[in-house]
Amino acid sequence: MSRSRTAILAALALVAGASGTALAVVPGSSGIAAIPCTVDYKVQNQWDSGFTTNVTITNNSAAKTSWSLKWSYAGNQRVTNGWNAKVTQSGTAVTAANESYNGALATGGSVSFGFQGSYSGSNALPTAFTLDGVACNVDNGSGTPTDPGTPTDPGTPTDPGTPTDPGTPSGKVDNPFVGAKGYVNPEWSAHAAAEPGGSKVANQSTAVWLDRIAAINGVNGGMGLRAHLDEAVKQKGSGQLVIQLVIYDLPGRDCAALASNGELGPTEIDKYKSQYIDPIASILSDSKYAGLRIATVIEPDSLPNLVTNAGGTAGSTDACATMKANGNYEKGVSYALDKLGAISNVYNYIDAGHHAWLGWDSNFDPTVQEFYKVATTNGASVNDVTGFIVNTANYGATTEPYVKITDSVNGQTVRQSKWIDWNWYVDEQSFAQALRTKLVSVGFNSGLGMLVDTSRNGWGGSARPTAAGPTTSVDAYVDGGRIDRRLHAGNWCNQSGAGLGERPKSAPATGIDAYVWVKPPGESDGASSAIANDEGKGFDRMCDPTYGGNARNGNNPSGALPNSPLAGKWFSAQFQQLLQNAYPPVS
Repeated sequence: MSRSRTAILAALALVAGASGTALAVVPGSSGIAAIPCTVDYKVQNQWDSGFTTNVTITNNSAAKTSWSLKWSYAGNQRVTNGWNAKVTQSGTAVTAANESYNGALATGGSVSFGFQGSYSGSNALPTAFTLDGVACNVDNGSGTPTDPGTPTDPGTPTDPGTPTDPGTPSGKVDNPFVGAKGYVNPEWSAHAAAEPGGSKVANQSTAVWLDRIAAINGVNGGMGLRAHLDEAVKQKGSGQLVIQLVIYDLPGRDCAALASNGELGPTEIDKYKSQYIDPIASILSDSKYAGLRIATVIEPDSLPNLVTNAGGTAGSTDACATMKANGNYEKGVSYALDKLGAISNVYNYIDAGHHAWLGWDSNFDPTVQEFYKVATTNGASVNDVTGFIVNTANYGATTEPYVKITDSVNGQTVRQSKWIDWNWYVDEQSFAQALRTKLVSVGFNSGLGMLVDTSRNGWGGSARPTAAGPTTSVDAYVDGGRIDRRLHAGNWCNQSGAGLGERPKSAPATGIDAYVWVKPPGESDGASSAIANDEGKGFDRMCDPTYGGNARNGNNPSGALPNSPLAGKWFSAQFQQLLQNAYPPVS
C-alpha cells in the first residue's frame, strides 16, 4: 500500500566550469539543463521499527547507460533489502546502482526502485541526493532550497488517507513477497521430487488450494490448513515467509466451466460463510501464525464470469446468469475480503482473469467497476484488498518478446490478427499493469500490487520462436512470433506444449508484487473423460483432446493433453512436459 510522506527533490545543478569549480546553474541558463535530475523519494509504509520506500529518478541531462544514486541518512536508518536496484549502505551513506536490465536512462526518462529499511526514533527524510556525482538537492524550482516539511508535504509519520486513497492498513507491509521466502508445500514437493528431474524444481513455492470445506481439516489423510501453517512456521525460522492460500469454494463455483465446479449449490451462501470462510478466518487469526505473511487468492474466475458470461453473449451460460441474478458471488467475495482482510498479517489478492479474457474495452471497464463494487459493499473496503492476480491456473505468456500490440504489418495493426482479435493486450504483464492503473483511478489504494501466475506459461522447448514472424501478413507475423503456442488464447485445460514459466520472484516489474506459482505444476485442470467423483467436479469437453471447440474458443480444437485425471489430481505426463518445455530452462 504505497503511501505516507513524500519529498519531491528537484536538483540545483552543479556543473563543472572551465576552471574546474562547481557552478550553480539557475533556470534560464542556455544550453544546459537547469534541473539535470529529479528524485521522488516516497515512504510508502511505516511502522514502529521499519519502513518501505519507493524512489523514482528522472534524468533531465544527457542519456545514460548506467546510473548510481547516493544519499545519506541523518538518523540510524538501515536498508535491509532492495528491488530493481543494487542498494548498499556504509554507515549512513547509501548507494543505489542500476540492475543489468534498467541501466538505460534517456533524457527525460525515469526509473524506479524500492527498498525496505529499519529504524528507531525518527525516520527523517534524506535532504540531498547525487546522481552520478551531480547534486540533486531539495529545490523549490527557482534554485532556492526548501525544507522537506512544506505545507504541501508536512512530513508527518502517519498517513490519515483521503476518500480516494484511504491509507495503509495498520501493521501490513507494502509488498508481502519482498524480503520473504515462499512456503514450499511438502505434499506438492514430494510429487515433484518423485518425477524424473523433478527435484530441480521441488523446492519452489506453490499455493495451497482450499477447494472444499473438507480441505480445511485435510482430505484422505492429507495436510489441512493448520498443518500447512504449522509447517510454514517451521520453514520461516528467524526470517520472513509468505504462504499462499487459494480461497476457492463459492456457491455455484465456476459457472462457465464444468471441470472445476464445486460442492456448494448456487443458493448456499450462508454455508459458504459459516462453514468455509469463518473457520478459515478463525485459524488464520491464531496468534501462533501472526509471524507469517499469508497471501490469499480470492475465488479464481468468479467475478469476471459475471461480466462476460452472464449477459446473453456467445459465452454466456444459464449457471452464470443465475449467479449474477442472486448476487452470491459478490456477497461471497465481499465476505471473504472483509473477514480475512481484518487479520493483520493476511494480504488479499482478488482473481482478475487474464488478458485474453478481459483485454477488450467492453470487458475491461465493466470488470473494473465490478471489482470496485464488490470491494466496497457487504462490509468490505478497498483496505481489504492488497492487490489482484492475473493468469491464475492459465497459460498466457508473461511477456511476448516478439509481438507488441503497437506493431503493424504492411499498414495493418496486429490487433487485426485472428490470434489477437482486436484485444488491447498480447501478454499478462502489460494487462496487469494497465489493470492496476485503472483500478487505482476508480478508487483502489495507490499501492495496489499485482501478481502473475507463471507456473505454466514459459512456452519453451524446440517450438519456442526466437524472432519475430514473417511480415507477409498480420497473421503470419503474430503466429510466427508469439511464444504462446496454444491453438486459441481461450484454451485453458491441460494445454499441450506448455512449460514451466518464470520461477517465483518478488517485485519483478513496476506494479507487480510477484511472479507466483499459484497453480501447482503437475496438478490437472480437469479430466479428459467423465470420471465419477464426490467432489462436485464435472466433465468439461475443453479437457477432451478430441473436442472441436465452441464459441468461447473460436471453435478451435481444445489443445488438451490426453488421459488427464480429475482437476487437482497429479498428472505425471503434464509435469514431465512442463519440465521439458520450461522457460527459463530448468538447470
